[in-house]
Amino acid sequence: MTELVFRDDGYARSCAARVVAADERGIRLDRTVFYPSGGGQPGDTGVLRLPGGETLRLVDTVKGASPDEVVHVPAPETPLPAPGTEVTAEIDWERRHRLMRMHSCLHLLCAVVPGAVTGGQVSDGRGRLDFDVPGASLDKEQITARLNELIAGGHDARSRWISDDELAAHPELVRTMSVKPPVGSGRVRLMEIAGIDLQPCGGTHIRNTAEIGPVTITKIENKGRQNRRIIVAFAE
Repeated sequence: MTELVFRDDGYARSCAARVVAADERGIRLDRTVFYPSGGGQPGDTGVLRLPGGETLRLVDTVKGASPDEVVHVPAPETPLPAPGTEVTAEIDWERRHRLMRMHSCLHLLCAVVPGAVTGGQVSDGRGRLDFDVPGASLDKEQITARLNELIAGGHDARSRWISDDELAAHPELVRTMSVKPPVGSGRVRLMEIAGIDLQPCGGTHIRNTAEIGPVTITKIENKGRQNRRIIVAFAE
C-alpha cells in the first residue's frame, strides 16, 4: 500500500519517501506524488533524489498488483535503490500541470456534449473524447466557443467522496461506458466542477477552470455509426 499524496493534493510537486521494494517492474515507495497511468491520464515522469545527491530518472508510473500500489518505472539500465533508502520523489511539474489542465478540460467537454462517453485519452497538450451521438448534432465552432466560455468563467473544481451505495443509487453520475469507476473499497472519488460537471474520477485536476487557458476543437472524427471522436488542444 502506498500513501497517495496526489489524491489529496494534485499540486504537490515532491514528497519525502522511503523505498519499499525495487525489482524488474520498478520501484515502490511508501508514499508518492506520482500519479500512475489510469482513467485515460498518463503516468507521471520525474526523478528520485537520493541521499548522496544522485538523481534517478523515472520515465513512467503505473499501477501495481493492488489498487493503491504505485510502481515507478526508471530509465533503462538504471541502478535500483535498495529497500529502506530515503528519497525525495519529484514529478515533472510542467508536464503534470498540462495534463491536469487537459483532464479538467475534458470534463467540461462532457458537460458541453450530450451523450455517453465511449472512450477518451488525456495527452500532453491535447486530448480526446469519443461520444455516442449522431454526427449531425456536433458543430466544431459552437463546441469550441462554449468550452472556452466555461473555461473563462473561472469555475472552482474540487474532489469529494461518496459511498459505493450512493453511486449505485445515482448511476447517471457515470458518464464513461468504457471505464467503470472502481468500487468495492466502500467509497468512490468524485470530481466536481461547481454547477457544471460531477462524475467519478481518480485523476488529478486544476483548482479553477481559468487555469486551463484557451482551447480549440481541432477535429471531429467519425468512428462508427454513432461514435464521434472530438479532439481538443490548447490554443497556444
